[in-house]
Amino acid sequence: MKKQFLEAGKIVRTHGVRGELVLECWADSPEFLAGLKHLYFDGGSRDAGLVSSRVHKGRVLLKLQGVDTVEQGDALRGKVLYLDRDDVELPEGRYFLQDLIGLKAVDGNTGREYGVLQEVLPTGANDVYRIVDGAGREFLFPAVKHMIQGIDLEKGIIALLPIPGIFDGSGEEA
Repeated sequence: MKKQFLEAGKIVRTHGVRGELVLECWADSPEFLAGLKHLYFDGGSRDAGLVSSRVHKGRVLLKLQGVDTVEQGDALRGKVLYLDRDDVELPEGRYFLQDLIGLKAVDGNTGREYGVLQEVLPTGANDVYRIVDGAGREFLFPAVKHMIQGIDLEKGIIALLPIPGIFDGSGEEA
């Protein structure tokens, strides 16, 4: 089941003397988060009162209602902010990473099950999927377009087209 509210980032410190906050971005880019009109606290249950946001040195600077001093800002340090998925329209073929976690990884040609996608690791060139099979073995799979046949969130499946060697020894009978 898809979560309505997704983790967007964490408040790491204040900026200046008027209560502006620095948000560590957990999205594809700080520009993405700076473009949102609303952010939420407490898993999405409470509106954060976003007044303004802007990108600064790879992070997002936020101004929230009622946060006008360094002391008020410091009280929010470490708090996670959430976004509402209804506030975002993703382009075709793009997904929230949190929706990919838990998908069953299968071979796009044979249907063979490889395991469950546990984590998405950013590497710079491309993401890498950490997949764990039923025996607890871990496999790292490069998340590149030509090796992913399709993603079906409703069925909970990601169909992969692996090169030989990636899943060797993962329980396939010899």
